[in-house]
Amino acid sequence: MEKEFIFSIDLGGTSSKVAILKTDGKILEKWEIPTNKAENGKFIVEEIYYSFNKKINELNIKPDQFFGIGMGAPGPVLKDGRITRAVNIGWENYPLKAELEKTFSLPAYVENDANCAALGELWLGAGKGLKDIVAITLGTGVGGGVIIDGHIVGGTTGGGGEIGHMTVQLEHGFQCNCGKTGCLETVASATGVVNLAMQRIESLEKETILTTVLKEKGKLTSKDIFDAVHEDEIAGEIVDRVGYYLGYALSTLSAILNPEAIIIGGGVSKAGNKLLEPVNTYYQKFAFPPTGTDTKILLAELGNDAGIIGAGYLVKQNS
Repeated sequence: MEKEFIFSIDLGGTSSKVAILKTDGKILEKWEIPTNKAENGKFIVEEIYYSFNKKINELNIKPDQFFGIGMGAPGPVLKDGRITRAVNIGWENYPLKAELEKTFSLPAYVENDANCAALGELWLGAGKGLKDIVAITLGTGVGGGVIIDGHIVGGTTGGGGEIGHMTVQLEHGFQCNCGKTGCLETVASATGVVNLAMQRIESLEKETILTTVLKEKGKLTSKDIFDAVHEDEIAGEIVDRVGYYLGYALSTLSAILNPEAIIIGGGVSKAGNKLLEPVNTYYQKFAFPPTGTDTKILLAELGNDAGIIGAGYLVKQNS
């Protein structure tokens, strides 16, 4: 039977996005599966397989019509498809590629989830037609992916592209979940934007829009801060600081890699030009001059589908 499909998985700590793709990246069907973390994620692959079989039976598709499985997973991924550590899943030194191939009887290709999102943007998103990009995802944390000549730079032990853990505050930085202080993630993720806001508000002696929102809601979100940027001086200061840290980090990456584009995605990127303007300002200030003009900073285009599309591209690249 002729092969024409790819099964794609974007594994998350709460749920997994899964999809059946055509070889041109078009999504035939997509759905979500709760992530069962019982017994350190022992049942995850089995439950995805059960859901896969149920769906292909509904669609009257046979397993041998698939080129293979592509999967993006949290944590560093070794070249043999093992996950060294996925804290929010419970896996340590877990042979994910081998388990997928044993369960599905199909070729499987595994990468870090942020790297898959980068591949997705390269294939069908903001980086379409390019070969060298850096993608950064600003969500609850900060993820990243580096792609050179169309291929992911994973590094020796799968730690390549961990942009969120570049140190940008050399002294008195916020504590990061990785154990360090001063990571980009602590000042540029949704959580990081709030870190900067709360630190600034502590020293205020006057009421502002942000202090009013904090009193009314009992908390602040990054969206609250970006929404107030043009009306609240303090919000403006905070967003400028976020732009400073991101601009600095991206200029450093650009000096090393000189990519065609840096693509920014994730929930924080929904702020659009409110985010891009200060990032570009500081990027131009810090960048090695040729890269300041040669490298474009773009917003991601694929949203939540970037991961499943990129995982599918893993299969396409290897088929």
